Amino acid sequence: MAIIVDERSRILIQGITGPTGRSYARRMVANGTPLVGGVAPGRQGQVVEGVPVFDNVADAVAATGADAALSAVRSSLAMGAALEALAAGIGTLVVYTENVPLHDAIRMRAYARARGARLLGPNSAGVISPGKANLADLNDANLRPGRVGIVSKSGTLTYEVVDDIQARGFGESSVVCLGGDPVIGTSYADVLPLFEADPQTDLVILIGEPGGRMEHDAIEVIGRMSKPVIAYIAAQNAPPEKRMGHAGAIYDRGDTTAAAKLAAFRAAGCEAVGRVTEVAAAVERVLSRAAA
Repeated sequence: MAIIVDERSRILIQGITGPTGRSYARRMVANGTPLVGGVAPGRQGQVVEGVPVFDNVADAVAATGADAALSAVRSSLAMGAALEALAAGIGTLVVYTENVPLHDAIRMRAYARARGARLLGPNSAGVISPGKANLADLNDANLRPGRVGIVSKSGTLTYEVVDDIQARGFGESSVVCLGGDPVIGTSYADVLPLFEADPQTDLVILIGEPGGRMEHDAIEVIGRMSKPVIAYIAAQNAPPEKRMGHAGAIYDRGDTTAAAKLAAFRAAGCEAVGRVTEVAAAVERVLSRAAA
């Protein structure tokens, strides 16, 4: 098993005829991800990487049975595309687009919740279950199947952690990138119970950042889990009140700083580290204790 996407998923790409959409389609098909179609208004009847293109999501869902989608449209179109996909019955939607207006993101999130759908993003690198399905900006060649789950806001930090743990022989069950904007559709607290219920996952790595309270909200969930969780909180030495790449990663003062979050996880009894080079050793340490 895995979480959110697997070999049974049926995936669409919104914006499949654009350069980003075509790039995703090429990689998905080459690596065996179950891509069943794409959407681009006015392009119905075209074929991209062997899959059909439809004018709208409703027609695509009716023809293909799609249940998941990746949206790779420009920011001014992102909200409309997301609402269209959700209204058509898409259950998992990754909004890869960045620079989505704040109120558009709020509306996307509210509509996804009303529909009972899972929204990753805006500005999400997506979700991948290695060897099964890739609805992400993460390259299949850089991940391998295993029993470590990862949930993160950042694709870049995820790559760093993946490199570190794979050097010690660990692979991933699923990797979920929530998105780096201030308003996103899915939280750590939403994803952690999915890993808890997944028999393929033995341990979870949570990759956190300064800014916001999402990491604090996750601590309560971790306290109810039987599986171990390792928290890696990046940017321990960042200067105060600076935006760190993501719009949502603002190095503020108080309990939203990286140092405060690291301390909060440790105070709650969670294994927590502040350097990426410490993650793999923590995985080995925690799994050794669990096996003892």
